Amino acid sequence: MDSTTSTHAYRLSPATRAYRPHRVVVLALDGLLPFELGIPHRIFGRAKDAEGRRLYEVVTCSIRPPGPVETDGDFAVLVENGPQALATADTVVVPASYELGPVFEEGVLTDELAAALAHIRPGTRLVSICTGGYVLAAAGYLDGRPAAMHWAEAEHFQERFPQIRVDADVLFVDDGDVLTSAGVAAGIDLCLHLVRRDHGAGVANEVARRTVVPPHRDGGQAQYIHRPVPEPQLATTTAARAWALARLHEPIQLRDMADQESMSVRTFTRRFREEVGVSPGQWLTQQRVERARHLLESSDLSIDQVARDSGFGTAQSMRQHLQAALGVTPTAYRRTFRSLAHRS
Repeated sequence: MDSTTSTHAYRLSPATRAYRPHRVVVLALDGLLPFELGIPHRIFGRAKDAEGRRLYEVVTCSIRPPGPVETDGDFAVLVENGPQALATADTVVVPASYELGPVFEEGVLTDELAAALAHIRPGTRLVSICTGGYVLAAAGYLDGRPAAMHWAEAEHFQERFPQIRVDADVLFVDDGDVLTSAGVAAGIDLCLHLVRRDHGAGVANEVARRTVVPPHRDGGQAQYIHRPVPEPQLATTTAARAWALARLHEPIQLRDMADQESMSVRTFTRRFREEVGVSPGQWLTQQRVERARHLLESSDLSIDQVARDSGFGTAQSMRQHLQAALGVTPTAYRRTFRSLAHRS
């Protein structure tokens, strides 16, 4: 499975079964970060099928009647929809805010925010970016669930909501109908993940290309946490990763990768985890799963050949890895997303 997600059963949204723009409603709260507010609009808004039809409809609402919403900058944004728009959502996204007040300090919703969230229909997919997770937590949506949070707020978040299994290492957590991400740019990773989950790697990769971001970032938050006494970065594992990516179809040993950097296996493994956030073995599996997804969607190769070309060796091995990562077999994945690509 992706190191950036928690284990979940792979679910296909209604948008994967028939063409209908999936309605995403973004909740703008006072003190919002404009960058995070724009992430859902940019990622979901750029997802299209081959005929140019938008796969998502994205609208913004506030917890009050239409009007200005303050940002963390020296300007406000004019939001044209009130909280009633939440009742129309297939997915609700809650970006971060620096003015959460009692939600942040005490873990409780204000009456105004509670009334707004009451518009959300049961079964609606819920997504938070960074401290937007405090809103979902205070509303009880994360009780007993795993959740991601920015590493700088993770301890505070866990103290406020001890019933939540907080993970400060990953970029995002997919728990099926509720998804949470770490800070700021991790919202991009999460939104791309949702596009990939809904419509396959091909559509998500195209959105990523147009946005000029990687379709999938390696590792988790560990690589971004400031260390009081950082080790000199005189050596990296970049060359080894590039070497491995060009040879995913071949057997690759840890010793082979370490040799590319002239490091001992122990030093290479430590450096790799510091830079990428996961072990070399986990990273290789991630890359092979992504290669397999791409080939299943874009080629007519047999399942056995896809397994060989992606480095799994046998169809059985690939089936086990895709089942663990996506909760679906290679045949089912191809049937769903290749048919979507042709229908699109």
